[in-house]
Parts: sequence; structure tokens; C-alpha cells
Amino acid sequence: MPTPELLTPPPEVAAEVIADIPSDWPALWLQMLQARDGGRHALLRYTPATGWVVSGECSARSLELFMAYKPMLDARSRKDLSPWVVAQLGQSLDGFVATATGDSYYVNGAHGLVHLHRLRALCDAVVVGARTVATDNPQLTTRRVPGPSPVRVVMDPRADLDGESRVFRDGQSESLWVCDARHAATARQRLRDAPDTTEVLAVEGLLDERNPAACYRAERAVEALGRHGLRLLFVEGGGITVSRFFGARALDRLHLVVAPVLIGNGRRGLQVPARDVMIECPRPPARTLRLGDDLLWDLDLKP
Repeated sequence: MPTPELLTPPPEVAAEVIADIPSDWPALWLQMLQARDGGRHALLRYTPATGWVVSGECSARSLELFMAYKPMLDARSRKDLSPWVVAQLGQSLDGFVATATGDSYYVNGAHGLVHLHRLRALCDAVVVGARTVATDNPQLTTRRVPGPSPVRVVMDPRADLDGESRVFRDGQSESLWVCDARHAATARQRLRDAPDTTEVLAVEGLLDERNPAACYRAERAVEALGRHGLRLLFVEGGGITVSRFFGARALDRLHLVVAPVLIGNGRRGLQVPARDVMIECPRPPARTLRLGDDLLWDLDLKP
């Protein structure tokens, strides 16, 4: 049985989120974590035909939440060992992640933060861009939910960061500074006194010199992370990074969390390749999930 301390929400979780969590969800979540790591899972059942399903009694809300995270469990149970990639992006109704001044505190509500931490706990690695690290200095841990913190991956192909951000220095979880092999020496020099939990992952041909606008080949990064033993990748942000992985067709799934707010102008959220006619526009299979006042669109990009 789950221990009482794991069933109690941590102090970082807002009261409005706690009120929305069904009484049977904490135990189901812990069963999902056990299934993630190959442990016992009395409330869940797996078959190749259905993937993971809830086999015991379950409230309607807990089943809704389970279905949002089921693809991560199913992906981990695949025989195919190639990386599987999910991304999440929170944005306004008019498609912005921040105002023109860079203020993004917060586009999405407290429910979205907890959702973000659940995704981290179910995946092997969380991927963010250099701009996110430089601007927000995030921790990228799972402090709002029970579950392991993922490997923290920073996409910085030209090694522009100074190496002083806490993701490289706090030692809370393993961290990888991903850069093009030509810039790896610079990154290693800046990390010379960093904890052993941080290392540079040099990727040959990460920078696309033929297409400077693309900045880097996201698919090369996915392949390199897979060779590093990271099978489930979570691309958390920001908008530019998620859009690059989307444009490279490197995503299997996308969680787009839309907040009922209008920003007008600012930093763009998801940006996709333009189409001339509506019939050519992608319309992926989708599920929706209410997260407080926000609406999560769960998009299957490779059905």
C-alpha cells in the first residue's frame, strides 16, 4: 500500500488543485509509477492489444487523468527501443507564451504546473532550450508530485550559456548540456568545476549549416539521447524549442494547454510550417482534458 506521506500533496501544490484531485487518484498515480519501473501494479493491466488499462474501480475524473498519461506508459512497454517523444506547451488563446516584455508568470494555472510535473515523472528526460534556462533558471524536478526527477537536457547547440545555471550546478538530478560537437570543448570548459551529475553531450552534425534558420537538427538530438539510454523524452519548452521538434517531425505526441487569456502580442507559442490550403493542414487525432480553467489538447502526432 502507498505510504501516507506519498498520498499527501506536497506544500507546493495549490489548494485549488488538491480540491480537484479525487480521493482514489494518489493510489492510482503510485501504481502508474510502479508500472513505469516494472514493479507491481494491482490496479492496472497491460496487454499488447490494449496497452495499459485500469483494471480496478476508478472514479471518472481519475480515469480522465489516467488516459492523458497512458501513452507514456504504453510507449515504455514497446518492444521498439527507439526514443518516443512527447512535448507540452502552455499558451494563451491567441497563441502566446509570454507578453512582449517576457512576462509569463503564469500563462497557465496551478493545475497545469502539476500536470507538467507528472509528465516529468513519467519520462526519462526533460528537454528545454537555452533561452528557457537563461530566462527562467528552472529546476526541472518533480517537487509537486511523487515520482523520480528526470535527466535534465538543455539544448544549446553553440554552447552560448555560461554554465552557471542551477540545472548544471544544483546536483538534484543528472543534467546533459547538448551541443554540436564543434562547440563541446567550450561547454566542458565552463563546467570544469560543476558536479559529477552534469556532463556535455556532443552531437555530430547537430547544427544545420545549410539551413541557419532551423538552428539545429532536433532529430539528431533525439537519436543521441536514445544512444545515451534515454527512451522517453519530454520536450517542455519553450515555444521555440517545441516548435523546432514539431517542425522536424520528432514528436510522437503534443500536449497543448490553452489558457483563457488574451495577450495580444508577445512571444509566440507553437509555430508550425505554413500551408496554402486548409485540406493540407494537419488535423491530428485529439483528446481534451480540463485542467482548472485551462484546456489540455492531447494531440497524437503519429497515430
